[in-house]
Amino acid sequence: MLTCEFCGEELVLEEDMKTHLLLSHPENDMGEQSHDGEAEGRGGHSLVRPSSSPTPTTTIVDNHCKQAIGLSRSEGSERGVDNGNRFDTIVSPRTSNSTLESKEQITEAGGEFGGGRAVAIVVSTSSVSTGFLRSAQDSSRPTSRHCNADESVGVGSAEHTKVKQKRFSSPTKEKRFSCPMCALVCTDAFILQEHVELHLLEESPAEEAVLGATSSTEAASSSNSSVSPGSDLRLARRLQEEEKQRRKEQEAKREAEEFKKLQRQFGVNGRGGYRKQMERTVEKAVSRGVMVHAHFHNKRDEMMEALASGVDDGRTRTQGVLGALYVYYQREARDCVHVWLSADTDHYYSSEGDKGWGCGYRNFQMLLSSLQRMEPYTTCLSEGSVPSIPQVQVLIEGAWREGLDPQGATHFNQRLQGTQAWIGATEIYALCTSLRVSARVLDFHQPTGPGDTHPRLFDWVKQYFSQTATSGARLPPRVVQTTQPPLYLQHQGHSRSIVGVEQKKNGSLCLLLLDPGCTPGDVRKLLSQDGSTVSTAVCRMRKFPGNLKHRQYQVVAVEGVLTPVEKQTRILNSRTLQAERIP
Repeated sequence: MLTCEFCGEELVLEEDMKTHLLLSHPENDMGEQSHDGEAEGRGGHSLVRPSSSPTPTTTIVDNHCKQAIGLSRSEGSERGVDNGNRFDTIVSPRTSNSTLESKEQITEAGGEFGGGRAVAIVVSTSSVSTGFLRSAQDSSRPTSRHCNADESVGVGSAEHTKVKQKRFSSPTKEKRFSCPMCALVCTDAFILQEHVELHLLEESPAEEAVLGATSSTEAASSSNSSVSPGSDLRLARRLQEEEKQRRKEQEAKREAEEFKKLQRQFGVNGRGGYRKQMERTVEKAVSRGVMVHAHFHNKRDEMMEALASGVDDGRTRTQGVLGALYVYYQREARDCVHVWLSADTDHYYSSEGDKGWGCGYRNFQMLLSSLQRMEPYTTCLSEGSVPSIPQVQVLIEGAWREGLDPQGATHFNQRLQGTQAWIGATEIYALCTSLRVSARVLDFHQPTGPGDTHPRLFDWVKQYFSQTATSGARLPPRVVQTTQPPLYLQHQGHSRSIVGVEQKKNGSLCLLLLDPGCTPGDVRKLLSQDGSTVSTAVCRMRKFPGNLKHRQYQVVAVEGVLTPVEKQTRILNSRTLQAERIP
């Protein structure tokens, strides 16, 4: 028996059921036909069950199958009735635009076929075109892929099983990352980041220069954020290059300043010599109102006359200094056991034309003023005429032309005239040798006492002045004015003349120095009749070991007159001029 599921009427034949459905339930029949058409046209699977049993057995439908397939029934279908059994058909629709394959029918029977329930899975086997063909009437009605869920009693779909197997068997699609600088595709973001950093490290120097032109504010902001190691490396290199460049600029600037300082120090800065400096000094005095124009012209004329004669005009000279010292030590300074003084020497101080660079020339004038008074040296020196500073420069250039001290000549580029170049012990030695005066240079090249002092220098000076004074005398006098000329004392940046030495009761030694930097007013205090004034001036001349702490001192000592042969020998030896090192 066949039962109508709409009204419950029971019929024997399938043809009668179809007629009943067409006449009594036309709207439902069309919906059923739509389901059947879709099931047959799409080649879906049909699940048929017999319904003759008054209490049909319920089939549990798998949830995955319910979601993956649509349910449809076709009552009274020609394939749904077999030997009076009732079949329900469940159709799983195929997706559109899919090619339908060949059909197969697989029927599974549950229980007895006559009175039980059968489940038939029908697979379409004929190849048909894809898609659906619907009439205008069918397309106007709403269609559904699913039947009523509450009437669905069977599940199963070969297509669903295939989709399920494909989902489990196929690997999950991985996310891919493409390199923005080449065609490489990476599956990991971190690998892509390292790959891009390699590209950035291989950038051209021009690109790095552009990156180096970024402002410091941008660099600071980028350092605060999370940046890649490549960016940090480039930033560190850029900062290192900037620091190196800044150091180079600072070093070049410091070297330029030191070079200018040395040029000023050695008088090769192109500012002119004695004459130019004298003119500038006098002009400044006139501009300040210190000197009137008439006095300016008179002084300029006197300077030009002295330069033309080559003889010092004596305006910077102070005579009678050693005689005043001898008298002072006879009356005062009872704390001294012995005092040795040099031969009579005049003091010369630096004037407006050589202030700041003429100390070496002035000390040579002091030495020459003493030698001119001594009998052995009058044969080789013009008596009573001390050359001016420009003339001393001419004499030194003449000594270089004779072959003396070629290294020194090269140092000054064979020229001293018209410059403010400093001279030292080697230039004084060359000048004395050129004048046939025997001289020696002693180099106290390092301290020999505590606190960077030079006790060996003091001992040598004492020996120099006392060697002739004590000869033949059993008890030397307390104050002795010897026949020894003064000593030329040179140290870094300045030179002075040693004209005596004191020995205290405790055995300590003190040198007496004449400084070209002292003004004539200070030196002339030695000539005063006032004992306190003289004592103040002598105190300025005293230099104890603690007052001479330069690392190196050089002394030029005069020892006699040279014969022409001895002069030539010294000229040859001066090609590699060397001082006597003590110690």
